[in-house]
Amino acid sequence: MSRLLIALCFGMLAAAPARPASAAEQAAGEGPARPRIGLVLSGGGARGLAHVGVLKVLEREHIPVDVIAGTSMGAIVGGLYASGMKAAEIERELDRINWTLLFANRVSRQALSQRRKEEDFFIPTAVELGLRDGEFRAPQAAVSSRGLETLLRRLTLPVRAVDKFDRLPIPFRAVATNMETGDAVVFGEGDLALALRSSMSVPGVFPPIEVDGRVLGDGGLVNNVPIDVARAMGADVVITVNIGTPLSGRETLNSAIGLTAQMINILTEQNVKRSLATLTPRDILIAPDLGELSSGDFERALDFIRIGESSAGEATPRLRTLALPDTDYAAWRSARHTGEIPAPPLAFVAFEGTAVTNPARFQAQLQSQPGRVFDHRQAAADARQLAASGDYVRADYRLVDTNHGETGLVFDLEDKPWGPNYLRIGLDMSTDFSGRSAFNVKINHNRHWLTPTGTEWRSRVQIGEVPLVYSELYHPLNWTLGLSNDWFVSGWALGERRILSLFSASGGREFASLRRTTGKVGADLGQPWGSLGELRLGLTHQVGRTEAVLVSLLRDDTIEPETWNESAVRGRVVVDQLDFANFPLSGYRVEGELQFGRRHHFGNTEPLARVEGEATLARSRGAHTLNLYGLLKMSDARADAVVGQYELGGFQQMSGYRAGQIAGNAVLFGRVNWYMRLAEPPIFARAFFVGATLEAGNAWNSRRDIRLGELRTGASLYLGADTGIGPMYLGLTWAPEGEAGLALVIGRP
Repeated sequence: MSRLLIALCFGMLAAAPARPASAAEQAAGEGPARPRIGLVLSGGGARGLAHVGVLKVLEREHIPVDVIAGTSMGAIVGGLYASGMKAAEIERELDRINWTLLFANRVSRQALSQRRKEEDFFIPTAVELGLRDGEFRAPQAAVSSRGLETLLRRLTLPVRAVDKFDRLPIPFRAVATNMETGDAVVFGEGDLALALRSSMSVPGVFPPIEVDGRVLGDGGLVNNVPIDVARAMGADVVITVNIGTPLSGRETLNSAIGLTAQMINILTEQNVKRSLATLTPRDILIAPDLGELSSGDFERALDFIRIGESSAGEATPRLRTLALPDTDYAAWRSARHTGEIPAPPLAFVAFEGTAVTNPARFQAQLQSQPGRVFDHRQAAADARQLAASGDYVRADYRLVDTNHGETGLVFDLEDKPWGPNYLRIGLDMSTDFSGRSAFNVKINHNRHWLTPTGTEWRSRVQIGEVPLVYSELYHPLNWTLGLSNDWFVSGWALGERRILSLFSASGGREFASLRRTTGKVGADLGQPWGSLGELRLGLTHQVGRTEAVLVSLLRDDTIEPETWNESAVRGRVVVDQLDFANFPLSGYRVEGELQFGRRHHFGNTEPLARVEGEATLARSRGAHTLNLYGLLKMSDARADAVVGQYELGGFQQMSGYRAGQIAGNAVLFGRVNWYMRLAEPPIFARAFFVGATLEAGNAWNSRRDIRLGELRTGASLYLGADTGIGPMYLGLTWAPEGEAGLALVIGRP
């Protein structure tokens, strides 16, 4: 999700009895001789990372912290510190995070199954709707919290057995909001990782989370600076760190989003002012000046920490009045170190939280298995694999201990509220600004989990220049053969109609338009190769008809309609490790298909052999990417066919030539595509690009006619963007034997 959207939504946000000091605490200098110190950390999205800098100063100055209360990001930083982590450890973990991946709506594309990957090539996955209980539903959040939950789960493992937050190395409270009543919810017990995640359920950014029957949102809505909570925990002196987002200027009030953000900022600021008004002369307020750094600038974590450290440093004279002597502070710190915990063997692996899916189907494919020693890296990878199915808004894990002294691993899943019927809508459009334009509206429907084994029904409809209907029923077999335990069978059907143009060999003059209608059916036995790719072996049958729609009066002969049908066995393999389907920055993709069978054409029966393959390789250095693409398709020639089976032409498919201008029964095409990322813009697109292509290719009537010396060339120079409705291009095209032109394309060229 874009930085601005996160910033806007984060910007909308701006008790238990006291525990008496123990004997050990009094020995460490925490008895009546000194005040009980409370630390209050406010919410504010990425701005809350400044809290880590404050913690570094408190440690440097030997300031003990007896209780911590936090909201949103303040709860996360405070909760990790309360669990026994040192400030330097928290800083090190934050510096390692790839924030873009942490908040991504789905796991990295390379980790998806091939079934999910191939959807990217037909229709964008950025906008997904659903149909449940007879009504259309949409996602409840802009970004996913799945990565954050996995991170919190790993970092809180040393205190996983602590269910009372007063028993943490430092007593702790996190504040959330009951989204049904508007009341504050103060977490003082339960699952620490879940409490931290609940406190940071920013409306519109993260999906709300349900805990004990309550739908919880960000605590900043009701108590962004929970000073009262710290006092209720027995704090005599409160150190408050307020990093809330300031009100925006007039220039942001010219849109509905800006006005809404400002309105909620005002409401949040009111509860902040009420809290700060309760501070006494004994208390210390630290308010880092974060300038223009926004609540969405997570990638600038170290800058936030540096500013927080500098701001706390300015309060050093007052902080030193609360400091402990070196030996006493060392004893206090040592008493709060959790250390490493031994990894327990797993007695069982279980799944909870889902009512629609059957995640146990994937258990044999997970790394975490009963009898093995728990490994948090494997558990996190397994959670990602479950999330890669595309069915869950949450895929968390936790260790549980039974009454018999056994330890098990439980994956906590939450079904998408808008599934299991998923709808996506896309648009393809192109124009050359000379009167030739085309469009296609695309609708994709996926119905998941028709059976407990994971049967899916996928259908596609396309309306426009190329009407298309496609439907497939996909059924996993759960066979264990060879290295795979997830074979499948698939039955599919496709109907398509398109208009083809015939061009003169010289000059590229269009002299006829044809309508080709085709229908295909097929059945496959397949083997998914995990996240690497897929193999299919099957039977296919195709029928088709080509007939003239418009023929130039200057042509002497007529074009008779032709029909044909084909039956073949086929093998198809695809390996896809591109990081993005559009404008990939790294990875590769290879696809190949072989068909052998018979063709019936004009009353004749003849052998059919078809070979098709394409490959993509992307590599980046800095903002620059080189994308290499090659395509080879060959089929037995039909000498008396009106038009060849394959086409080239159009933007980046032989730029400078019209779509379909180069046609034949064998094509060879290659493209070198360079592009540079210009920016990561808000909301509208993943990134903007400027790029250029060099292309070479041609088509021949027969594979025996292929000659490298006969390759034609073309080139393009373009501006591009990877948007929520698909890739967009505005480019100049040119070919030595073609023509110069201007193209606007929405969709894959």
